[in-house]
Amino acid sequence: MEEKTYKVMRGTGATNIVMGVISIVVGVACGVLLIISGAKLLAGKSKILF
Repeated sequence: MEEKTYKVMRGTGATNIVMGVISIVVGVACGVLLIISGAKLLAGKSKILF
């Protein structure tokens, strides 16, 4: 019975680590894309007329 519990805990821990790494990668990628798009907006603001 205890072996089954440890196997479930090991699987859950591995899943949590993988999901954490994926979350960090996605967050960094979104941040980079937001910075790039903001820089493009700032660079082109002189061409916009209201």
